[in-house]
Amino acid sequence: MKAQPHIPALHDATQLSPVARFKRKDDPNWHWLENRDDPEVASFLEQANEESTACFAPLEPLVERLYAGHLARRELAVDGLRTPLDHHTYWSETAHDADYPIWWRHPNHDASQRECVLDVQARARHHAFMEVADMAIAPDESWLAWTEDTNGDENFDLFLRVLPNGEPRCLLTDIGPELCCAEDNRNLLFTRYDDTQRPDSIWRLDIGNGKSACLFRESDTEFWVGLGKTRSRAWLVLESASKDTSECHLIPAATPDTPPRCVRERVKGVEYGLEHRPGHFYILHNQDAPHFRLDIATESTPGDWTPLLDHQEHLTLEGVDAFAWGLVITERDHREAQVHLSVVTLDTDTPIKRRLPLPEAPCSLMLGDTPDFHTRRLRLHEESFTLPPRWIEHDLDTDARRLLKAQPVHGDLAPEQLVCRRLWAEAHDGERIPVSVVVRGDLIEKGPLPTLLYGYGAYGEVLDPWFSVARLELLSRGVAFAVAHVRGGGDRGEPWYLAGKLEHKENSFRDFLAARHALVEHGIADSKRIAAYGASAGGLLVGASLNLEPDAFCAAVLDVPFVDVLRTMENPDLPLTTAEYSEWGNPNEPEAKRRIRDYSPLDNLVAQPYPTLFLQGSWHDSRVPYWEPAKLYARLTEIVSQLPAEQRRPILLRTDMAAGHGGASGRFKAWHDNARQDAFLLWALGLADNELPAGRAD
Repeated sequence: MKAQPHIPALHDATQLSPVARFKRKDDPNWHWLENRDDPEVASFLEQANEESTACFAPLEPLVERLYAGHLARRELAVDGLRTPLDHHTYWSETAHDADYPIWWRHPNHDASQRECVLDVQARARHHAFMEVADMAIAPDESWLAWTEDTNGDENFDLFLRVLPNGEPRCLLTDIGPELCCAEDNRNLLFTRYDDTQRPDSIWRLDIGNGKSACLFRESDTEFWVGLGKTRSRAWLVLESASKDTSECHLIPAATPDTPPRCVRERVKGVEYGLEHRPGHFYILHNQDAPHFRLDIATESTPGDWTPLLDHQEHLTLEGVDAFAWGLVITERDHREAQVHLSVVTLDTDTPIKRRLPLPEAPCSLMLGDTPDFHTRRLRLHEESFTLPPRWIEHDLDTDARRLLKAQPVHGDLAPEQLVCRRLWAEAHDGERIPVSVVVRGDLIEKGPLPTLLYGYGAYGEVLDPWFSVARLELLSRGVAFAVAHVRGGGDRGEPWYLAGKLEHKENSFRDFLAARHALVEHGIADSKRIAAYGASAGGLLVGASLNLEPDAFCAAVLDVPFVDVLRTMENPDLPLTTAEYSEWGNPNEPEAKRRIRDYSPLDNLVAQPYPTLFLQGSWHDSRVPYWEPAKLYARLTEIVSQLPAEQRRPILLRTDMAAGHGGASGRFKAWHDNARQDAFLLWALGLADNELPAGRAD
């Protein structure tokens, strides 16, 4: 391993560290950090930030070089894809020096008459954080509503602007992110939170008189509400769902004061959603069909379902989109861990189903923004680890494909110079775990290489291949990037998710380690130079894996990591807790409590050497509170300080005091934060010494 540049020792003089200064002997678990109102909490985090800054000082030239390299590879001035509605065409533009976009429109068939719809860059001028969560345009396009968060805590304010020249007006504060317009050009649907920030109710706001009325309230604390509108624009859909059960209610979009009608009452373990074509609803559900099947129901009796597409053992049906001519089905092949889109033509004696082609495999493929119910030209979004994002128009009548937009990439490493491989790791129980690897083509046969292994593995979320301009900075320096598609995610369909949750959660951690070992066995990864990365629930994945095999990795980045699992799940007053019982278990049940305690990272720390760690948190994070990475930093710092000097590795904490769960909202600050993270990884992988001024490397 190459010599690493000098980073100041953190644990030789613990009396100088924030952990030593703020330690409370009566609270060895550092639970006092949960009291946000205690001024010492912010002081502790700020001093930990100062410590981190001092430790990064030798790497700052590398940070700036990575940041500049990233900017040079990217097209900074970005025009969004133009989307026509009934009267106007809409798109976004982000200036080369701007953090946020400006939204524009012009009348259809007259592109010269541009109008500014929403200037997010101007609205962000006086805020350290800005997120526009949702935008809703009136059916007649006479006004625009949006929700924005200027703190990062996911409490949103509702604004409305009469188009084209009205001033923005704040209509409501502290609501949920989602919006949906009724078809009467007057009513707007939104959500509200309960005391634990659970979206528990759906409301209708009359923008004419400012009066609001509650349409639906969910009393079960394991359920969250959501809202939407069918592409046909005929129905408003009100959904209430837990992690494994759902229920939908319908309101005619043209008469939003009509009481909601329940499609079918909830049944524990049954999930369903629906789409609409005139005369019929199309219901995607898992009742007696664990991989989901598609049923049809008449508009007058939406609860009476008749099979349309049968359940299949090797496929999970993930989504349905309805058009005047038929359906687009999103489905996932269990065997190859690959998503597909299938077109189903209806209004014939027998539905005709055909798959759309893949650009390559593995890849990501999804239906893009296609609001026109009658169009026969689909907008598709395609990308992979070696294919930058692009948007294709697919003509269903001719199968002609037209490129609408592609992300340009500049610099000395072109996407064509990268190669992607799919490996299969053998897990502890014999299951085959897909592992994706992307690396420079000239290095693929020259391993083993320093490697970064990424994972998530929760909620059935999939890690379909995605292209990253920032990742090119690592790849160009000879790092291999790998993704472990562990159980608990949805990469191989619904069975894959179920095999990595609740009593099967340990499979996720074992799969991640199996992926690490497979990278070594296949000659891709250098066993002494493998770093791990996980964010949020991925931080749990990495944290638990480190406790199981701390010597498997030379370093790890845990970003807003969910590591205090048992204590969080025992506190029903925190956001997410009760809604997560069906994901992790309810610790009020003794067996579930034992399972959670057995893998919760903070509950399984032991006096042993740990690899170099970079922990990141956010002060306004309402999903994984800042105190979870802060506690892990404090506890590990105490453990490491007691080890022999030769076994001590840096444990760094950085808390963004102006951000939420997703980190910085402005793109330039987010890119700079990413450069700092990559500098840490290059240092830990032994690749930083030749990037530093002479004399910096030991």
